[in-house]
This record gives sequence, C-alpha cells and structure tokens, in this order.
Amino acid sequence: MAKTSQLVTLFLDDNPVPFAAYAPPIKLDIDTTRLTDGLHALKIVARSSDGREGVQHISFTVRNGPAISVIGIAEGDTVSDVIPLTVNAYGSERTDSFVVVASETPKAIPSWVWALVIAFLGWGAYYFYSSLFMST
Repeated sequence: MAKTSQLVTLFLDDNPVPFAAYAPPIKLDIDTTRLTDGLHALKIVARSSDGREGVQHISFTVRNGPAISVIGIAEGDTVSDVIPLTVNAYGSERTDSFVVVASETPKAIPSWVWALVIAFLGWGAYYFYSSLFMST
C-alpha cells in the first residue's frame, strides 16, 4: 500500500475548485476585499498520510462596505402602521479627514439612566431636607 502525503485543501462557499492546497502546517491570509459583503463559508478538507479525510466548515460574514445602522425596526419584528426609521451608513473610505456627523448613530438615553438620575435627585433632596430641618 502506497502512502499518500498530508494535504490541506481550502474551498470557499460552494465552489468545487479549491483556492488553496498546502502541506500542513500552513499560515495564509484570505483577502476578503475580493468577496461580496454577506455570509460565506470556508470548507477545509485535511487528508492524513494514510489517506483519511477530515472536513471542517466555518461560516463567516464579510463586511467591507459601509456599516449600516438602523433604529426603529429589528430583524424579526412584527410591525403595523407607520414606522419611523433612522438609517445611518458609515465607512472608512477616507483616511485624511474625520466626519463627525456620519460617525455616530443617534440613540435615545436608556430608561435605566433616567431612573438612576431621578433616584439620585430624590436622595439629594432627602439629604438636603433632613440636614436642614432635622438637625435642630
């Protein structure tokens, strides 16, 4: 029985032709700028020296385009009537300037912050009242 050499073969998405095949161990860089934004799958097939194969699938998401933030609707929401939306898209195309307006998505102050502020003001009012009128 002839021995086969060890080989690691890499496939991207459903392409039957591998984009890389090396003897292990390997280190490589995958250039995601050539991939479309969205979900992709990396399939790694490793063949041992006695001919047995192992397969591993790794799903990953590519986002090289601008980041998109949407406030007002989320994945899987059930909605009716009029929906107010805030959509913001920002990327890193320009490195020579920084645009403050497009770099942040406006969000409302969380309700727990308001509750904390009210509790603190209430405690302050109680402390002021007790130190003013109860010290005599």
